[in-house]
Amino acid sequence: MKAQELREKYLKFFESKGHTIIPSASLVPRETDTSTLFTTAGMHPLVPYLLGEEHPGGKRVASVQKCVRTGDIDDVGDNRHNTFFEMMGNWSFGDYFKKEAIVWSFEFLTGKEWLGLDPKRLYVTTFKGENGIPRDETAIEVWKSVFEKAGMDVAVAGEDEIIKDDIRIIPLGTEDNFWIAGATGPCGGDTEMFYDMRPEEGNLEGKFGELVDSFRIMEIWNNVFMEFNKTADDQYEKLAKPNVDTGMGVERTLTVLAGEYTVFETELFQPLFEKIAEVSGSGYQDSDETKKAFRIVADHIKAGVFMLADGVTPLNVGRGYVLRRIIRRAVRYGKLLGIEKNFTQVIAVVVIEMYQDFYPELEKNKTVIFSELEKEENKFRQTLEKGLKEFNKLSAITAAEAFNLYQSYGFPLEMTEELSKEKGFAVDKEEFAAEFKKHQNLSRTASAGAFKGGLQAAGEMETKYHTATHLLLAALREILGEETYQKGSNITAERLRFDFNYPKKLSPEQLKQVEDLVNQKIQEGLTVELKEMSKDEALKLAKVSFDPAKYGDIVKVYSIGDFSIELCGGPHVQNLIELGHFKIKKEEASSAGVRRIKAVLEK
Repeated sequence: MKAQELREKYLKFFESKGHTIIPSASLVPRETDTSTLFTTAGMHPLVPYLLGEEHPGGKRVASVQKCVRTGDIDDVGDNRHNTFFEMMGNWSFGDYFKKEAIVWSFEFLTGKEWLGLDPKRLYVTTFKGENGIPRDETAIEVWKSVFEKAGMDVAVAGEDEIIKDDIRIIPLGTEDNFWIAGATGPCGGDTEMFYDMRPEEGNLEGKFGELVDSFRIMEIWNNVFMEFNKTADDQYEKLAKPNVDTGMGVERTLTVLAGEYTVFETELFQPLFEKIAEVSGSGYQDSDETKKAFRIVADHIKAGVFMLADGVTPLNVGRGYVLRRIIRRAVRYGKLLGIEKNFTQVIAVVVIEMYQDFYPELEKNKTVIFSELEKEENKFRQTLEKGLKEFNKLSAITAAEAFNLYQSYGFPLEMTEELSKEKGFAVDKEEFAAEFKKHQNLSRTASAGAFKGGLQAAGEMETKYHTATHLLLAALREILGEETYQKGSNITAERLRFDFNYPKKLSPEQLKQVEDLVNQKIQEGLTVELKEMSKDEALKLAKVSFDPAKYGDIVKVYSIGDFSIELCGGPHVQNLIELGHFKIKKEEASSAGVRRIKAVLEK
């Protein structure tokens, strides 16, 4: 079965069960979700509905969601871990629960019209109860009934988690069978379905975890029964209406259906491997090292293409750093395969061809995708050779040397760690962090390395929006009072978001006054001037107070006439006339006592 057929079958099945089919959300989570950098599961965009909001599609929805998980980057190359993957999922918002979810899972997996898998090769886990939450007896009984109707008399494993004879239901603890997307939010025990990948080896017997680790059985589906909301103080509150959240990986399911041992032997990787072999002159099967390199290059460029299509750009902070890391890691492993010229664009073309029918945003944004890959690869190749020569001079590596590789040659710490591991020594991460902090530019924030004002890139539009935040703060202080201060901001190439302290919603009149004042200053064509001065001088001059302890002896001060005078790391436009027209799009609460303005610059 091909990937497109699998996606279509899944959605058709759940449409027949009364589900509304919804499109995949972006890999970049909604602005209010700060729990993770990327969408890591189909449920992420649906959290508000899992917590009680009404979904426009009703109480039952299903989707195929594109996802990125970065915790497994170092595991990419084994038979099942990917950075990018697709998750098929169906949800019940306070409607059906455990019985229906389990019965339908079994029907889709084993039904001849659907996947047609052998029920005798299925094994399932359930939540055994921990942290004051009882064992999921309901799920166990439903599974017994489902297997019985298929002509199978099954038993439940004990605390030893040993599978033998008729044992097919294995209760496991919180680490394995309790699911939550982030640190807090909707959560609950789950039931997971596993498939015997090598029945020719005889009866399946042994400890459950060892059978998974040896890849004898592979997880194919996960049904989460969301009965709780985990709070910031680690309390589990019962949800008024329990929900169902399921996840079935496209890649793993194709692996099972094809009778392969790894996701990399499926049609979602083979075309990429063919192109990598063409540009490298190496063969996938040449050695264990080439096999791993092929997998990493294919996985990382695929993930990078999808990130770029959703507006992520390579940076040194946040999700941009993850993107930069995986592109550079792909280039490094490409080099190990003998690829000396830029190649990421060539592989990206294949990714787009493979996925564009289901994800049209890839074709739509291919120009940006190709451009960003080319720029990042060029940047990295310019420093990689020098850095590798420098690294190879070292017989061991100190934190200071690791930092020098990062600062001078663009080596992420992870790359230095990988290279060090290959040479038999390690990098002290804590010492590296201390070294990093010691050398940081004092005009940038100590935690993220982002420009003051939330600027995470220095493109033309970001520079304009960053300058506009200075004007916005000055206007707010003039209209609302000098006790108004910046509480945070975030800037992209499309808009600015600015948080400030104020006890209540701004009136339409106040917003218009602020907007008009900013535009007045833009029309005056004021220049932006930079002066470096002592901290003591800056304290006398700056219009916004600052903590002297956070700055060095010499600081940068940006002045826009006498309207705005602030310490900042830049960058800024030279003349305000470059900004165009400032337009406030929204004003809302950010948190208690903090308001948020979203604004754009129009031509």
